[in-house]
Amino acid sequence: MSTPRLKEKYKKEIVPALQSKFGYKSIMQVPKIEKICINKGVGAAVADKKLIEQAIEEITAITGQRAVPTKSKKAISNFKLRENMPIGVRVTLRGNRMYEFMDRLMNIALPRVRDFRGVNPKGFDGRGNYTLGIREQIIFPEISIDKVNKISGMDITFVTTAKTDEESYELLKSFGMPFANKN
Repeated sequence: MSTPRLKEKYKKEIVPALQSKFGYKSIMQVPKIEKICINKGVGAAVADKKLIEQAIEEITAITGQRAVPTKSKKAISNFKLRENMPIGVRVTLRGNRMYEFMDRLMNIALPRVRDFRGVNPKGFDGRGNYTLGIREQIIFPEISIDKVNKISGMDITFVTTAKTDEESYELLKSFGMPFANKN
């Protein structure tokens, strides 16, 4: 299996560029992406159990890794929710799969969003992690529009080793993340 394109780019171009920009003494100080977490809440699964299975299939098709259901921690009677009921789906990508997914997300999926002007640069958490919300799962080419009964979104979190949001922003921007202009 060959090395993903973005992994090569990180080693050859991004590390030296960030090292000179932020003045790191060692390449081990250069921030890197540790993992990508994809989370999809399926609130309607309280009434219909098949929705969780569909969500698992969709996320598995998008990421190439089996997704697992997330279960409720406590019961909320107003929402007809019991403890340990499946109410969402998640998957954590690391290594080569993470780079492959990031490549597909930035170069294929995001440009397919209607009226796309770039992702919001305000999604940083203050510790160098970035979360991006996607409203429709049909922007991914792996999802067949004919098989979708309900359009739903997901949250994608990029967990980095960066200490600040500025370092994380530069890291993701150098990978090719299409940020909207900061105003």
